Amino acid sequence: MISIKNLLTSEELYKEDIDEIVNLANDIIKSPLDFSNICDGKILGTLFFEPSTRTRLSFESAMIRLGGSVVGFSDANVSSSTKGESLQDTVRTVSQYADIIAMRHPQEGAAKLASLTADCPIINAGDGGHQHPTQTLTDVLTISQYKGTLENHTIGLVGDLKYGRTVHSLLKVMNLFDNNNFILIAPEELKLPTYVKEDVFKDKHNYIETTNLDEAMDKVDILYMTRIQKERFFSMSQYTRLKDSYILDKSKLKKAREDMIIMHPLPRVNEISTDVDKDPRAVYFNQVKYGMYVRMALIMKLLEANNA
Repeated sequence: MISIKNLLTSEELYKEDIDEIVNLANDIIKSPLDFSNICDGKILGTLFFEPSTRTRLSFESAMIRLGGSVVGFSDANVSSSTKGESLQDTVRTVSQYADIIAMRHPQEGAAKLASLTADCPIINAGDGGHQHPTQTLTDVLTISQYKGTLENHTIGLVGDLKYGRTVHSLLKVMNLFDNNNFILIAPEELKLPTYVKEDVFKDKHNYIETTNLDEAMDKVDILYMTRIQKERFFSMSQYTRLKDSYILDKSKLKKAREDMIIMHPLPRVNEISTDVDKDPRAVYFNQVKYGMYVRMALIMKLLEANNA
């Protein structure tokens, strides 16, 4: 049985938890109809104080496919927070209606704060630049599907490694598994912060840093592209200067391994050319689908639902 009551950060997930969720997600993929009524009568509350398309719809689709229902909002301007209601009171109120809550918020630590007053499980659907643990589970399931194992990979992470919450979480989780190595590819201004490196790698020396994507292309099993996040910059001039640092196109893929996979948490801007989309190594749209399945598994585990 999974060891958590909420999912707030990727650090809460032990290797055994990840295996359990991934295995259940794989069962759902194989036979989705077997799980179509597992959450009958249950309600998911979606509290999205920050814009989202994929994550919100993924959670909603996941709950509906499990036979449950959804209530909530996708814009903070239609919530009582505009009247001055505290986050704690909003969450406490919604948890009287819902059996489980997925929340996205622009402030780091908001999910933890929400969990202190909620009367139901809380899933962090992203809090500022801090954590996005269900995206990490999505990424892990995608890797499992295409590579068959979560071990023995060289993973290249490209783009915004400073603010990219998906990158920080994925590094922490994949470093739980044996013999994974990392190539961190970013402009100097967007390198992985020292505090993240110290937290993730500790005494391990299983990573290298570079600014050159081309030099790393033939070395990676998994290429994880990220956008340069405009919303995380205080200086528009700095964003403009950095936004096109890495653009993956067909010509760059000539050096890549035939069995490499290309991932992206989406949305993309122009860091992956559309001419890459038809390449069999491009799996980022299937990654979206796996996000729904892994969220189905997570909801089941947190609600202690089963199809026995």
